[in-house]
Amino acid sequence: MQLDKLVAFHKALADPTRIRILFLLKNGPLHGQALAEKLGVSAPTVTHHMAKLRHVALVKEMRDKNTIYFELDRYFLEQGSKALPTSLFEGQPTGEESMDHNHERFKQSVLNNFFTKEGKLQQIPAQRKRKLIIFEYMLDGLTIGQKYPENEINAHILQFHEDYCTIRREFIVNHFMFREQGIYELNPHEMWVDWRSL
Repeated sequence: MQLDKLVAFHKALADPTRIRILFLLKNGPLHGQALAEKLGVSAPTVTHHMAKLRHVALVKEMRDKNTIYFELDRYFLEQGSKALPTSLFEGQPTGEESMDHNHERFKQSVLNNFFTKEGKLQQIPAQRKRKLIIFEYMLDGLTIGQKYPENEINAHILQFHEDYCTIRREFIVNHFMFREQGIYELNPHEMWVDWRSL
């Protein structure tokens, strides 16, 4: 799960009324008025909270004639709940999997095979491990703590490869970068997926 979606998921759950709504829906669908009565709040308040929950796909709507029922989306609740621990521990090295001579040799081999002498990326590797090595290398010129508009990230990527859209998206998917309102920022290295453990 991308960092912005992960943040939105946990923000949606960071409210006692919304948690209570999820508990009420666990036994089956309810319409807005029923939720309002059970919670002791107004119908507009329920509408407000349901919009937040729908935004992160925790609930879905069903219409029966003129009445809208809300139902818990168990799949997205389970996936969202697992996303943080999965992101935190994905690719973590264990014991002797830390960087050693063999890792360094492999990394250098990948860089030599995929980059020209002029520093241009010939193609994006298909294998994820090699792909992550390539992306780490491309990010080397960026600074942690600095905010970059999208056009600057595009220009940076164009130094290496013309497909800046794909590579920019890969930076986000693999937790190298965080994007908010068109502004990009490097994540701490601890959040990056570690190719050494793949």
